[in-house]
Amino acid sequence: MMGTRSGGVLNAVCAVQPKLLKGIASRQLHSTYDVAVVGAGIVGLASARELIQRHPALSFVLLEKEKELAMHQSGHNSGVIHSGIYYTPGSLKARLCVRGATLAYQYCEKKGIPYKRCGKLIVAVEQEEIPRLKALYERGLKNKVRDLSVVDAKGIREREPYCRGIMALDSPYTGIVDWRTVALRYGRDFEEAGGAVVTEFEVSDMSVVKESPAGSPDGMKHPIAIRDKKGHEVRCRYVLTCGGLYSDRLSQISGCSREPRIVPFRGDYLVLKPEKHYLVRGNIYPGYHLYDFDARDFADALSFRGLQKLVLRNVTYGLGEMYRGVFIGAQIKILQKYIPELSLSDVLRGPTGVRAQALDRDGNLVDDFVFDGGVGDLGSRVLHVRNAPSPAATSSLAIAEMIADEVESRFAL
Repeated sequence: MMGTRSGGVLNAVCAVQPKLLKGIASRQLHSTYDVAVVGAGIVGLASARELIQRHPALSFVLLEKEKELAMHQSGHNSGVIHSGIYYTPGSLKARLCVRGATLAYQYCEKKGIPYKRCGKLIVAVEQEEIPRLKALYERGLKNKVRDLSVVDAKGIREREPYCRGIMALDSPYTGIVDWRTVALRYGRDFEEAGGAVVTEFEVSDMSVVKESPAGSPDGMKHPIAIRDKKGHEVRCRYVLTCGGLYSDRLSQISGCSREPRIVPFRGDYLVLKPEKHYLVRGNIYPGYHLYDFDARDFADALSFRGLQKLVLRNVTYGLGEMYRGVFIGAQIKILQKYIPELSLSDVLRGPTGVRAQALDRDGNLVDDFVFDGGVGDLGSRVLHVRNAPSPAATSSLAIAEMIADEVESRFAL
């Protein structure tokens, strides 16, 4: 089966981004805050926004290690607003996705962010795929996915004239948006509410301090010190980390367990040449380049026994994926099952996405949300969002509500 996405909003979105980036400049770093949020990806930004809107009397700072916000997963993904078809009925992922999609559309409308509710077809081309398709349909209904329906071969051609299949799920509530633009808008909301945004602050240490900052009249009101590699320091009462790809390292820095470990998974995209857009009403995704690579992260991931076990269990599949990633023709051969007119000359190598996946020590994928804290003076004041699995962008506003609830409960804000 294959999902086809239609519509494109890149040109309209790119016209919005410069204004947003200009509006989220790094502020003067003050010494003390009530709450520090570490990590300015879409989950961290949404959570900071939710918290400051709930608690406008408190002071908040958002710390980001990059020069700009939303530079990793939040800016390197499919751009899809998911409807919630695939997830186990009743699961947290399913509930957050369905609510998150509704909130995302409402937010984009309110803020004037370009998006397109283009729909998605999940297509079966072989008879043996039909039971799985029907099972997905039942799952989608249980998850209360809006307007989900089953269409036959004629219905497929009506929606995608060049797509071939014998049956498909039609999900018209699926959409596309530039999630980095959405994330940056969250950041602007946070600043407009009085929050401070500090970039190029890579956290290297968290500790409980024994004395007040120089000149502070607050005594030990802000006992947590967060330091970066340049020697800058922030004092706060509580810390929330939403580190994404680096969430395990942040947990370790604070004295908590590094497991589950985070392993980055890449995904490569092909894009249709402009003169071939009629074949599939497609999307153009921003992303990493093919050879973007961090040797330290690669070595760190390979040293983890959990990843080694996962690789050994999936050697054949992994090699196939690597082969198709290098040799485009092999991928085209698969895609021709759905779009027979597609040829190698019709496509270009597109951008590359990244996803932070949590793994346990046995090599099992951690497929649900993981919160972690600790005990003692430091651990009791820190909350780590260790795993916010896909579709975290779609679910970001709903996830932020859940995280804010957890922060309020743990820290009695």
